[in-house]
Order: sequence, then C-alpha cells, then structure tokens
Amino acid sequence: MTSFPENSEVAAEALESPVVDLMAHPVGQTAATIPRHPPWWDVFVLVVLTLLTVVLLFVSMAAAVIIAKEWIYPHVGIAEIVRMPLVAVFGEVAGYLLLLPCMYLLVTHVQNRSDFFAAIHWNWPANIGRYIFLGFALSLALQGVAHLLPIPKNLPIDSFFRTPEEAWVLSIFGITLAPLMEELYFRGFLYPLLERYIGMAAAFVLRRPMEIADAIPLKRYISTSAAIVLTAAPFALLHGAQLKFAWGPVLVIFLVGAALGAVRAVTDSVAAGLLVHVAYNATISILMFVATDGFRHLERLNQ
Repeated sequence: MTSFPENSEVAAEALESPVVDLMAHPVGQTAATIPRHPPWWDVFVLVVLTLLTVVLLFVSMAAAVIIAKEWIYPHVGIAEIVRMPLVAVFGEVAGYLLLLPCMYLLVTHVQNRSDFFAAIHWNWPANIGRYIFLGFALSLALQGVAHLLPIPKNLPIDSFFRTPEEAWVLSIFGITLAPLMEELYFRGFLYPLLERYIGMAAAFVLRRPMEIADAIPLKRYISTSAAIVLTAAPFALLHGAQLKFAWGPVLVIFLVGAALGAVRAVTDSVAAGLLVHVAYNATISILMFVATDGFRHLERLNQ
C-alpha cells in the first residue's frame, strides 16, 4: 500500500502537529464547521453503538423465538426452535432493521453531523464494476487458500444449508443486509476511530526522533495498517462461532476483513468495501447454487 487518501482541506501548517487528525473531513464540511466534542466522544459513540447492537440483536432473536413458538411451531420445544436457521436469520434481520435508525441518530444527533453518509465516508464509487470484480476475484482466491488450510468437515454454518429454503434465505441475507451492517459498523464506525487514535499515538512517539516530513508518511502507514488489522480481527471473531473457532476458516475470514479494510483505506469509501463484500458473498452463493443444482441437492456440499 503506497498511497492513502489526502485531505486537501487540512492546512499545511496543521500537518506539523504531532497529533493532527489526518482523516479526511466529509465533503462540504471544513474543520471549523464540524462540531467540537471531548476527545473521548467518538469512543463513547462506538461503545453506545456496540451495546445497542448486542441488546437489539438479543431482543430481536428472543422475540423471533417467542413468535415462532406461539404461532408457527407451537408443538416444538424452545431449544429446538432456537437452533432453527430461519428463526435465527429473521431474528437477526429484525435486529439490524432496528439498529439502522440508531446508527443514523447517533451520527446526526449525538455527533451532531448533519450528513450521515458524508460523516461515515460512504462515498459511492464511480466505477462499480471494478469493486464487484475485486470481490469476485477475492472470493476465488481465498477459496483456493482455504483448500490449503485445515477446514473441519462439519461446521455450525452448515446447519443453515439443510433445505433449499434455508439456503435461499441465507444467500439473500448474505448479499443484502448482513454485509451492509457489517461494513457500516466495522469500516464506517470502528475503522476511522482506530486509525485516528493509533495515528495520534504514532505521532506522539515519532515526533522527537524524526523530522516532520518523514514522520507524517510513516504515521499514516502505521495508523492505516494497524487499523486494518485491528478491524479485521473482531470481524473474524464475529464469524468464529459459526466456524467452531477453527483457525483455518477463521483465518480466511480475517483475510477477507483485511482486504475490506484495505479497500476502505485506499478509497476512503465504505460503499466501495460494501460492493466488494457483496460480490465476495455472492460468488460463494452462486458457486453453491451451481454445485447443488439450484440448492436442490445440498448433500453435495458435504461430499
């Protein structure tokens, strides 16, 4: 990685500050018009968002189980309903739909940023096909890597592909709401926070032994690289339970997260990462669709 987004609105003299925030300001907002908050305010917002995510997903999953028990599967035990893939997916969908307006309100009312998409660096790319192809290529490449790693035969995620209905629902979820929410949280909220504070720490360490002209590019490299890694790690752990936390498949997901973080860093665009993420998941679903004759022979996945 040899280049990073430049912020044309940061004054030249500001670059001499060892703790300058080099994150690009949203289009149309200068540093003077962005509301001032305490230094820890962004951390507070992320903590609130994380707690809201946990609570809303727990409540929505519990509600999905109760609804399924009362109106759909009245003669099935709670323990069995909890393990039903469709119940889990619809519970997660409900939780995400509740979380979306919370994200919007946190940005516009807690952070006082009037333009939500500019604040999270959505920045829809001009060349959509480039990122779709990148996601396709990334998916094929990492599936090749996966064949070289120890992958357990039976994983919890396999239970989501027992019937054609479950395969269809999970595939649609995997190319729509799931990647959107993951990119918003990991690359929209978490990544810039890590990049900023790691950059501040790096600037503090580098300000004495190095000249400013040399320290700033190194600071950018350290903050961006570390933020990519530290964003990919929880992204991989989020999927760990579905993979028995086996190091082989978790490593593959970590590499996916690192690639998505690199796209975010180079393009300064959450939307670009979303396109790659959707294409990555879509490629896997399409290959499974073809291999199982339209999800009609899912037993082939275990052969």
